[in-house]
Amino acid sequence: MATSERTQQLISGLYEAVLNMDEDTAREVSQAVVDEKVDAYFAITNGLTAAMEKVGELYSTHVYFVPELLLCADALYAGLDILRPHIKSADTQNRRRLIIGTVEGDIHDIGKNLVRIMFEAASWEVVDLGRDVQLRRFAEEQEKFHAHVVALSALMTTSMLAMPKAIEMIKGVDDKVAVLVGGAPLNRHIAESYGADGYAPDAGQAVQEASRILSR
Repeated sequence: MATSERTQQLISGLYEAVLNMDEDTAREVSQAVVDEKVDAYFAITNGLTAAMEKVGELYSTHVYFVPELLLCADALYAGLDILRPHIKSADTQNRRRLIIGTVEGDIHDIGKNLVRIMFEAASWEVVDLGRDVQLRRFAEEQEKFHAHVVALSALMTTSMLAMPKAIEMIKGVDDKVAVLVGGAPLNRHIAESYGADGYAPDAGQAVQEASRILSR
């Protein structure tokens, strides 16, 4: 087992690799985590996930933009690919679950993809339905997957008008699930009027908003 000091070196290495958009280093340090028998889940949450939380802050404050966020995500996934197979089953039993998709009539998915990245970085189990998703499919997937949160994205004023119906259908199959919405034409007032439980103005704040509404 690696020493505490060495473990911290590895965690810091993962953190810096993601923050610096360095895929090669993320792979190298992740393999060292495995080789030196450091707990994989601990490394993910304290190294990779913590780094993406910082990336989310930098994105929200306009220090990083979409290209930087995507490059950081590449480094994140490079590490996750190596570490995930070594997570103990007990660490995955209480993972929160998310269904996400861009609503029917909307083919934009960059924002939705960024939100998915942030949830995966936070160790949520994610089902991504893609873009232009028929409204009934959100409800159908919730019946099967039993997510804690369903996230709806819309990037056009025309497509966002479908959200109240989608929320009604989702709540119709599971009135306990939290519905999170986001997208350029939305704001918190509109989200509340649609019956959503939460609103995220950008990817950097989506996980925090989901956690907030679940803690209520």
